Amino acid sequence: MKKALPMILAFGLIAGCQDKGATGKSITPNSEEEKTFYTVGHLFGGRLKPLELTDNEMAHLYQGLKDAAAGKEAQVDLAKYQQEVQVMFQKRMSKMSEKVKVEGDSYVKNFLEKEGGIKTESGLAYKILTPGAAKKPAATETVEVHYHGTLTDGTVFDSSVERGKKVSFPLNRVIKGWTEGLQLIGEGGKIKLVIPSELAYGDHGAPPKIPGGATLVFEVELFSIAKEEAPEAAAKKK
Repeated sequence: MKKALPMILAFGLIAGCQDKGATGKSITPNSEEEKTFYTVGHLFGGRLKPLELTDNEMAHLYQGLKDAAAGKEAQVDLAKYQQEVQVMFQKRMSKMSEKVKVEGDSYVKNFLEKEGGIKTESGLAYKILTPGAAKKPAATETVEVHYHGTLTDGTVFDSSVERGKKVSFPLNRVIKGWTEGLQLIGEGGKIKLVIPSELAYGDHGAPPKIPGGATLVFEVELFSIAKEEAPEAAAKKK
């Protein structure tokens, strides 16, 4: 996180003021080069969304970027305030994360009460839509699935269904909520998973699409299970 902050901040400055030129007037990218720079700003600027910056704060962010790019002397003691950057980011992101967690808890409660979901000891909530075959995958096995992932407000952040291509992965190399949840159904089964942040991407989230503290909602269909090769078998193939 500490190493990432300078880059996040630098590119975030661009996004924070992406719709304003040096004059403060709104601008629109027209040339291919302008659109390219706009894209850089927009992609990286999403990382600053959890900070909930005011117009005044974004103006100062932009001024710092502009001064540095022009080779002007900094208006503040950079050595001192570089230390404050980490503190500020953590406070702002923690505040946003707590807000998102409350919304997630409310969604889980509604899911349990109105959709007949079940909650495990770990905090995972689920509803089996189709049980599938009797044999269920072990955490060490590879599964082939289709999935559709959304935030609790319905925003889609990732979907193999929309891409039209199934994916395969070892079950013990994904987020904890998936590792636990997919072991509840067999081949041909389908399950809805409501995964709290502690079983997903935690307080940092996975910017820019998944905010810190986010509860994730997945519908996952399990097509096949492939056993993980024993080390000796894999070695013989080399």
